[in-house]
Amino acid sequence: MPLTLLQPGQSSIITRIGGKPEVRQFLEGLGFVVGTPVTVVSQTCGNVICAIRDTRVAISSQMAAKIYV
Repeated sequence: MPLTLLQPGQSSIITRIGGKPEVRQFLEGLGFVVGTPVTVVSQTCGNVICAIRDTRVAISSQMAAKIYV
């Protein structure tokens, strides 16, 4: 399921990154790599804030929909 379906506070493991190669490379640069645990901190105004690798990253809902957990 896409990352956008997780509720704030829920954690999961990234299983797949979709989208064009440029999008996948951008997300991997932010730390969204297959096999990495991710926690949704909050979802507000079309943005998703995630805790990944001891840091917090804000991405758009469109980007978060390309990350499958």
